Amino acid sequence: MPTDLLPRTPRLDGTDPEAKRAEILRYFHATFDRYESLFGLLAEDEAYYRKPISLRHPLIFYLGHTATFFTNKFVLAGLLEQRIDPKLESMFAVGVDEMSWDDLDDANYDWPPVAAVWDYRRKVRAMVEQVIRDTPLTLPIGWDNPFWAVLMGIEHERIHLETSSVLMRQHALHYLRPQPDWEPCREHGAAPENTLVDIPAGRVRLGRAFDDPWYGWDNEYGHHEADIPAFRAAKYLTSNAEFLSFVDAGGYADDSLWDEEGLAWRRYARAEHPSFWVPDGAGWRLRLVAEEVPMPWDWPVDSNCHEARAFCRWKARETGLPVRLPSEDEWHRLFDHAGLADVPPDAPASANLHLDHWASSCPVTRFAHGELFDVVGNVWQWCETPTYPFDGFRVHPLYDDFTTPTFDNRHNMIKGGAWISAGNEARHVSRYAFRRHFFQHAGFRYIVSDAPVEQPGSLYETDALLSQYAEFHYGDEYFGVPNFPQAVARLAIEAFERHHGGQPGRALDLGCATGRASFELARFFDAVEGVDFSARFINAGVQLKDHGVLRYTLPDEGELVFYLERRLDALDLAEAAPKVAFWQGDACNLKPVFAGYDLILAANLIDRLYAPRRFLAQVHQRLNPGGLLVLASPYTWLEEHTKREEWVGGFKKDGESYTTLDGLKDALGAHFELVEGPLEVPFVIRETRRKFQHTLSELTVWRRLD
Repeated sequence: MPTDLLPRTPRLDGTDPEAKRAEILRYFHATFDRYESLFGLLAEDEAYYRKPISLRHPLIFYLGHTATFFTNKFVLAGLLEQRIDPKLESMFAVGVDEMSWDDLDDANYDWPPVAAVWDYRRKVRAMVEQVIRDTPLTLPIGWDNPFWAVLMGIEHERIHLETSSVLMRQHALHYLRPQPDWEPCREHGAAPENTLVDIPAGRVRLGRAFDDPWYGWDNEYGHHEADIPAFRAAKYLTSNAEFLSFVDAGGYADDSLWDEEGLAWRRYARAEHPSFWVPDGAGWRLRLVAEEVPMPWDWPVDSNCHEARAFCRWKARETGLPVRLPSEDEWHRLFDHAGLADVPPDAPASANLHLDHWASSCPVTRFAHGELFDVVGNVWQWCETPTYPFDGFRVHPLYDDFTTPTFDNRHNMIKGGAWISAGNEARHVSRYAFRRHFFQHAGFRYIVSDAPVEQPGSLYETDALLSQYAEFHYGDEYFGVPNFPQAVARLAIEAFERHHGGQPGRALDLGCATGRASFELARFFDAVEGVDFSARFINAGVQLKDHGVLRYTLPDEGELVFYLERRLDALDLAEAAPKVAFWQGDACNLKPVFAGYDLILAANLIDRLYAPRRFLAQVHQRLNPGGLLVLASPYTWLEEHTKREEWVGGFKKDGESYTTLDGLKDALGAHFELVEGPLEVPFVIRETRRKFQHTLSELTVWRRLD
């Protein structure tokens, strides 16, 4: 490879561990050196302590952050036994993502001297070198290999090579001094007229396998497929000249072009033009990382997502066409249509990417990719898609908050990379997202399409009780105790086969919670309805039925949580899902429509009802003659749920112990016969990693008399 090319992210397989060790060491040196050369653009120590923007830390933080990241992750991975400087490693650990523009961080920090941070970096460099040289290495380097932390630190450094350069671009110009190794492009000319290119329909397949031989961040793994209708895409990225038409038309003053969030940002920021445009009398100049230049009108405009969306609304109004930003899937369709591949390992990129050409953008006409230009490189491209996890997403234990905090529908995807995007960032499978008010080296390409943008579900359920029940229904078995909803559903089905003998028609899962027993019953019955009083629980079942996946957090200890994903197909329940319907309802006051069932399952329900006697007195009306009622309960009667006079049992009557089973026989005897039970069915509910509830539920089966 030519020595002037920044090394590419290395493959992590092969047959020669020592050669791979040497390659990773070169990759580390090149990355660490390039990052430090960026800070050579700062003209004086004061530049490290003055915030470039109010929403981010000063640059002294970012000088220290990437170094402490190595130390902190190496400790977690077991690669380092003793910290280098615990105080700095705590101070520089967190605080990277830009705060919300309406939630300023006014915390005061006692930042160390610049020289102390540079000295710390020298110590970290030596430590990382020693880890790379001395740690036993086997190939391939996979997700669980301790060496993964080494690649994690290097790729993290490359991310901040880019984000720190953005902060320098936002810094007061007198704090920067140009350097030869950060020379921008000097090419510019007349901007082209943007035209539309037809993109045929096609299928995209996204996501990576966990044995893929390249380093990746957690959100890249899993799988996603989509069929993309034909659409039209702008031939070029939106240039400064094209965006000027929006500015001159009063786009920044036209509230109708901005959504609620964008309008709030625009008013807060008092934005009247792109952030990096500098008014110059009657004209404009463009702010680069370390200098201002006359406006290169044929370069791509840098914008945040709000500005890009407002431009698209204006363009749609001007042209009468459905103009919008592409989705993440549509961007991948552009990549496939252009026939592109990732940056080659030993030749300059055929795009303004990976610092192979300049330390700035360049004309939008410079790099052709099939019928289009700049499908990758020059600037990142905003997408309409909020970041979300692919099916099969897992959190890496060494960095559990890399992506999950962005699953909030407030961070939108950016694709394609910018001139400075290097390593993992430059790969087309990478998935980075920023808040919509965030400024990166990012612009946009608009498309024309009538197809709506699908907004994939990204949120993790964090309600403690709902998450607990989701794990109870769909999660792991603990202490060898079988899954309770599955077990009682199977017992109900077996009882039906023994005592009913008819066709498996309709079943009702009453008090279904998050719905596992409903899906299990649907393996056998023609139709199953799940009813629960809690809309939150019902929504979890609906999410699984409609999308086949449920995501939630589970307490670990204290404030720490696990991020979990449960899928119907993994439980072999996907084919049963179409036979299930979920409804919110009150078991003590069911609507007339809930009738005509061949089986009713009420698991762990009666001791949580406010009027269980009423329920038992009326439940026969919901069953067909010969139908079965399956009850299961630990009989944990509590006055906070059920008034004492409504208890079915668990008290003294006429001076003798009166159990709930006694009460059930009295309440149901006029319309039912007990055909099976009582049978004890155990269950375990997980509260935290080390706290569980182990309970026995008594199951009885009752057949309605003709």
